[in-house]
Amino acid sequence: MTDTSAVHRTVTAAARSWGERLVALSHGLHDEPETALREHRSAAKIADLLESGGFAVTRGVADLPTSLVATRGTGDLVIGFCAEYDALPGIGHACGHNVNGAAAVGAALALAAAADELGLTVKLIGTPAEEDIGGKVLLLDAGVFDDVAAAMMVHAAPEDSVGASSLAIGAWDATYLGKPSHAALAPWEGVNALDALTIAHTAIGLLRQQLPPGVVVHGIVTDGGQAVNVIPARTRARCEVRAQNVEQLATAWQRVRACFEAGALATGAELQLQQRGRDFADLRQDPAMTEVYARVLGGLGRTAVARHGESMASTDMGNVSQRVPTIHPTIGYDTGGAQQHTPEFSAYGKSPGADRAVLDGATALALTGACLATSPAQRSRLLTGVRNRQRG
Repeated sequence: MTDTSAVHRTVTAAARSWGERLVALSHGLHDEPETALREHRSAAKIADLLESGGFAVTRGVADLPTSLVATRGTGDLVIGFCAEYDALPGIGHACGHNVNGAAAVGAALALAAAADELGLTVKLIGTPAEEDIGGKVLLLDAGVFDDVAAAMMVHAAPEDSVGASSLAIGAWDATYLGKPSHAALAPWEGVNALDALTIAHTAIGLLRQQLPPGVVVHGIVTDGGQAVNVIPARTRARCEVRAQNVEQLATAWQRVRACFEAGALATGAELQLQQRGRDFADLRQDPAMTEVYARVLGGLGRTAVARHGESMASTDMGNVSQRVPTIHPTIGYDTGGAQQHTPEFSAYGKSPGADRAVLDGATALALTGACLATSPAQRSRLLTGVRNRQRG
């Protein structure tokens, strides 16, 4: 029979032994922020650290150059940790992915110290482009999660929380193609692509009144024309739609799409719509795993706020959660009141509180994995789930 107390001591001690290197990893990611699918230095830092910890690392998985998969152990129960490390354009790690990524790496390294004793395979999955096309969705489709019995990560935030959901999200790039002409001498000979985009944005603004609660539409203009005295022949925009679940998202998008089509119809411009990446599904956190995580986090002197039934923003971890038992709690630190996706939030990414979040998040995730492995009921449930998924 496994001595669970001894296992917990082993895992906790391992997490602490990696502490300085995990904080250095977090700071290194923060100091060199890289945006979606350009995270070459970030992925290399993570891969190198895992290799130094005895993990077998495969880089560039599923045709994603900045993805990676690292494994250690040979047990039948595969515990997966998801590491994020992409930054936001212009504002760096304003979503705290340096903390997320370092904590996941730390969890893998810590749990690996007991992998053989617990009959585990520890699997760290480096997931690029969470802020863009959703690397986890592509890795999920490529079969990277097929053998994973439980998937986990923590996300940086101003507070510790468990149990929240997230909004499903889809993104589209819209391009209008018109006809250029001199804006003063012969504007009637042109087809104004900017007018088409203006009509679309106006229609979307009016549509918002009749969208269901929880449905959010937001976008930016990425190309509004090249010269003020030329009727714009091409304009571009990016639009995101969020909803409570994937079914509601599909319905909402059809109404938003009609707004873009209205711009083309009214002006005579040609509309081109292209989905960007894959839809992110709503997050469904596993209740039993959530309970375990909250308990071990409490043992570290932290108290997580229960957010059951509440929605966070959006994450591609939602897609994973609908296939694999998953938790995606937040790990908190003082951000001076700043929320994610702001420069102010990014400024706290190397603070003492953020460093503690890396170490506590790593320890709590690793201990959660150990608890799942040593519970006969949970182990059986998770292994049965994997077998059922693999049978199709």
